[in-house]
Amino acid sequence: MNHTSNDTHEFFEGDSDTNVLWQYVQSMSPEAIAHMSKPTSSEVFQVMERNIMGMLGNLPSENFDVSVSTTRENLGRLLASAMVSGYFLRNAEQRMTFEKSLQIAESQSSSEAD
Repeated sequence: MNHTSNDTHEFFEGDSDTNVLWQYVQSMSPEAIAHMSKPTSSEVFQVMERNIMGMLGNLPSENFDVSVSTTRENLGRLLASAMVSGYFLRNAEQRMTFEKSLQIAESQSSSEAD
């Protein structure tokens, strides 16, 4: 992931915060990126898949020869949107897990008090 090109650099020019973020992403190991890229549950994966399919159009590939063409800028926006959706879904999943754990802990403490 440490590969940089002039094209990539031009895409991230202008905003120093973005450049710092881009440098951080480039410094990450492939294992860390792979770990961050995989949803931990099948539910999150399915929601993300439906979201991306909704953005691109939802024609079944077995009946249509689908091809998508776009500009680099629009592809970047699509990627950013998918990433934001992924972060949102991951945070929602973590919150749901936390709330379930809290409910279990509360029910156990109330049953011990009885």
